[in-house]
Parts: sequence; structure tokens; C-alpha cells
Amino acid sequence: MTLRVAINGYGRIGRNVLRALYESGRTGELQIVAVNDLGDANTNAHLTQYDTAHGRFGFPVGVDGDHLTVGPDRIRVLAERDPTKLPWGEMNIDVVFECTGLFTSKAKAGAHLQAGAKRVLISAPGGSDVDATVVYGVNHQILGAQHQVVSNASCTTNCLAP
Repeated sequence: MTLRVAINGYGRIGRNVLRALYESGRTGELQIVAVNDLGDANTNAHLTQYDTAHGRFGFPVGVDGDHLTVGPDRIRVLAERDPTKLPWGEMNIDVVFECTGLFTSKAKAGAHLQAGAKRVLISAPGGSDVDATVVYGVNHQILGAQHQVVSNASCTTNCLAP
């Protein structure tokens, strides 16, 4: 089963999530179907294609109307400030990667659930109300079906994991 993913916040972390997914060859497992970011699509396409730290992205990137194209894939581009207004339900989004750094509590990230997403993975330290904070390789075995809003801890924490 392919998980349908949306990225909320297409800055450094959001772009690196997309890049890592494509470069790992795991697009058959996780399909990025939407990106929500207030930046314009042409700038986001350029920043995806050319990265000062990682170099040129190995897949062609472009813009086609309201879609970012990565190789043969079309990713819908949205620019909505209020996550409750995002079309996650109609897009059948399984998980939102919350990469803005703004919605780090369950109360705030839960807006994606209200919009119809099934789960939210926060790319930053979460508030005390998140269902779980997980560092892969350290405590990922605690994850269960009951967890809807999960924090991936911090980049510093993850760099210390085995």
C-alpha cells in the first residue's frame, strides 16, 4: 500500500523530505501528492532543483499550472495559511509532514486532522500534548495505530541516534 503524503511547509526541511524520498527510491511506498507553502511554485521548483549543501537534485523539476513536477510525478501546490482549510480529506491524505515549525503541538497540528488527514508527523520537537515523540532507532517500537500526531523530535536528537 502506498501512503499518500502532503508536506506542509516547503522550506529547508520540507524540500529535504522530498529529496530524501526520491533519492532513496522509495516513491512506491510514499507518494507526495501535495505541498502547501506560501512561496511561489517557480521559486520552490528552483530551490528543489538546486541546493547549496546537497548540490543539484537528480530528478527534473518543473511547474505545470498548480502542480510541481518531479520526474514523471505531479504534486499539487497549495498556498493556504490555515491548515483547517486544506483539502486533505478530498485528497485522501494518509499523513501530513508538518515542516513549518509553527504547528508543533497536538492542538495546533490537529488542524490537519480536522482538514481530513489521517495522521501528522511533526518535524520538530512537539509539545507535551503530542501522542508520541519518536526517534527512529531509539524508541520507534512504541509507535502504535492509536498515535495520530507524532513528533520526530529534533534534528539534534536524531543525529545522536544509532
